[in-house]
Amino acid sequence: MTAPTPAQPPPELTFPPSRTDLTGTLATPLSPTLRADEITDRLITAIAIGEYLPGSKLPTERELAASLRVGRMTVRSAIARLVEEGLLETQRGRGGGSFVREQWASSSNASVHRTLSARWDVIRDTYEAVGRLQGTIARAAAEKRTDEDVTQLRRHLELFREAESGPQSQRADELLHIAICAAAHNEILTSVLLDLESRVSIAAPAHLWGATDGMRTMEERALVDHENLVDAICDQRAADAGSIAFEHARIDIELMEDVLLRAGAANT
Repeated sequence: MTAPTPAQPPPELTFPPSRTDLTGTLATPLSPTLRADEITDRLITAIAIGEYLPGSKLPTERELAASLRVGRMTVRSAIARLVEEGLLETQRGRGGGSFVREQWASSSNASVHRTLSARWDVIRDTYEAVGRLQGTIARAAAEKRTDEDVTQLRRHLELFREAESGPQSQRADELLHIAICAAAHNEILTSVLLDLESRVSIAAPAHLWGATDGMRTMEERALVDHENLVDAICDQRAADAGSIAFEHARIDIELMEDVLLRAGAANT
């Protein structure tokens, strides 16, 4: 009698790397055939809506190429176009790179308006989805937060309150939202949120920061939202946390609408 064939073990399953580290740039893979004009549009969008503030330095060509899954020559071509459009300037030597111009060239508004208009439906729908998911994550954080989470949330809220207007405030905002995601204790929700944000954002999870002249008003509004949101999470008021987070996300789409209107007005 032939001996039975031993059972074969199931094939080994492999999983993608953890997405809990939200401090990196865009991680959503893009088609290898992505052309320079598509990258140009995404960079224009990122600069126009304040993901990269005036005077700030863009990631290196190597970093952008790796995160966008394209060649460095493609990224270099896109950056060159933005220099021509008057949105970027390049500096050589140690500490050099591509920097957002403090003042746009006169031709820049036409590029911004054209780019945002072409992408508007996708941007609007994506950020509505982002807002709804942020509400879900805030509810989960209120339900599952630990004492250590409370400590971290209070600490990051205070850092946001004390941050200087501009890049420091933007970074403090980013870290506070990362802490809220961590308090939800659900890597899948966190991963989906970053993937959604990455569809219109290069600097995700950094949030857009709007035009310089309205920045402080936006930061003061965000502080009130942050205070109410952190209180709701720490007090385990899940429904309140979800509602506050959803409304807080409206800041993003309102800033985009403002940039689109400004660029259109300057272009007429």
